[in-house]
Amino acid sequence: QVRLVESGGGLVQAGGSLRLSCAASGRTFSSAVMSWFRQAPGKEREFVAGIRWTGVITYYADSVQGRFTISGDNAKNMVYLQMNSLKPEDTAVYYCAGRRTYTATTYAYAPAYDHWGQGTQVTVSS
Repeated sequence: QVRLVESGGGLVQAGGSLRLSCAASGRTFSSAVMSWFRQAPGKEREFVAGIRWTGVITYYADSVQGRFTISGDNAKNMVYLQMNSLKPEDTAVYYCAGRRTYTATTYAYAPAYDHWGQGTQVTVSS
């Protein structure tokens, strides 16, 4: 059974930083892409950042470009999200997700992901 576990969320003031971690486990787990999504109350789940292991290519939503950095270690099944210059609008539950295949048109499409973590709350106060 594949399991993704996020950690590192919390409460931070605007302008502060947080680092989220995602640990993947399971004998059958392998991924082409690992990503972070977030969901704020009353809003749809949205793509934040992704990393494609082949070539170590990263992708970002426009709203976090230049402030967030995704990284990871495929061999260790770990993915991180460094979040700097946080804003109140970044407040959400952040989810780690993995998928076995990559396509250029769907890497930001939540239903295309095979595995999800339980989420970790990030709250940014103004």
